[in-house]
Amino acid sequence: MKIYKSEQSGRSMVEMLGVLAIIGVLSVAGIAGYSKAMAKYKLSKTTDQVSMIVANIRTLYSGQRNYSGLATDSVVSFGVIPSEMVNGDKVMNAFAGEVTFGTSPVNNVADLAFTVKFAGLNRDACVSLASADWGSDSSSGLVSIQVGSQAALSGSNLPVSLANAAAGCDCGSNATCSIEWTYL
Repeated sequence: MKIYKSEQSGRSMVEMLGVLAIIGVLSVAGIAGYSKAMAKYKLSKTTDQVSMIVANIRTLYSGQRNYSGLATDSVVSFGVIPSEMVNGDKVMNAFAGEVTFGTSPVNNVADLAFTVKFAGLNRDACVSLASADWGSDSSSGLVSIQVGSQAALSGSNLPVSLANAAAGCDCGSNATCSIEWTYL
C-alpha cells in the first residue's frame, strides 16, 4: 500500500492582508463617491426647492397688490412648500438649515417684494447657489441676492460673480452660510 503525503493548501497571512488592503481601498473610494453624490443631490434638491418655492409664492400672490402677510408660518399653512421641508414649526432645507420667508420694501413701499432665506449651507453649496443665474433679467422678478453678511447685490451685479460668492460664503468658524433672495 502506498501512502501519499498530502500537502495542505490555503491562504497565507500575506495574501489575506493583501485582500483586506484591497477591500479597504475600495471601501474608502466608495464612501468618498457616496459623499460626493450626496452633496450633488443636496445641491440639486436645494436648487429645485428655491425655484419651486419662488414660483409657488408668486402664483399664490398673483392676484394681490403686494406680499402683505407673507411669513414662514403662512407659507407653511398655505402649502406653498413641500411637506418634506416642514419640521414642526420650522422649514428646513436639504442641508438641514432653516428656511425663512418675509416681505421687503421696494422704493420705500412696504411689502412689494418677498424674501426667501436658506441658512445652514456649507461653503461649497453656498458658492454654487449664490453664483447660479437665478434670473438676472427683469422678467424673472429677482431684485437682489444677499450672500452671508455681505451687502445685497442687485441689478447689473447679478448674477453674483464667483469671487463675490466665495467672499460672501466665507462662513467663519460656524461653517454654515446663508443666502437670501429677494423677488418682486
